[in-house]
Amino acid sequence: MNIPEELRYTKSHEWLKEEDGVCTVGLTDFAHPCQVLADLMTVREHKATLEGLKLCYIGDGNNMANSLIVGGLKCGMEVSVACPAGYDPDPQVLAFAASQPDFKFSLVRTPQEAAAGADVVFTDVWASMGQEEERAVRAAAFAGYQVNDRLMTLTNPGCMVQHCLPAHRGEEITAEVFEAHAQEIFDEAENRLHAQKAVMYLLMCPDAK
Repeated sequence: MNIPEELRYTKSHEWLKEEDGVCTVGLTDFAHPCQVLADLMTVREHKATLEGLKLCYIGDGNNMANSLIVGGLKCGMEVSVACPAGYDPDPQVLAFAASQPDFKFSLVRTPQEAAAGADVVFTDVWASMGQEEERAVRAAAFAGYQVNDRLMTLTNPGCMVQHCLPAHRGEEITAEVFEAHAQEIFDEAENRLHAQKAVMYLLMCPDAK
């Protein structure tokens, strides 16, 4: 996947390494792959598998959405994303999602449609770092895009909830849902350490299998 040149370096999100035209990245406005490695690790810990599960993402089509789409589809998951018009995931990511006939992907406008039959629900803050001035506009645009008890009734029994943190309780997720799934969310946070250790090992030990 080609990364847009204007997203290679931003004020608060930088590439970790670029060598021979290949970028190894931890976090940018375009992608958040290291977080998603930890996310998928956590889901597999709790569910024993990834293939065949339905991953639902509700909120801004930001770097988290982009990486969850790619990561989830590559792991054989069904991925459903709900975001308001004007806040879609990156076109390159949507093109990737449509590139393989066996990918199960949907982009919808209602959280209820995305959450139906989900095995894990992801969300993220409505205004990410560097978007503080858009906070009021985004709060209006994302009204209703909240992970709450009513939404969770549409998911499969035992559905997980994941959040990359920090969470804004009462906005993208209610305090009640957060607390009910706090163990899963904090497992996800802990797994950032373990997933990144694996990334560092592979980068620092090129002969590692």
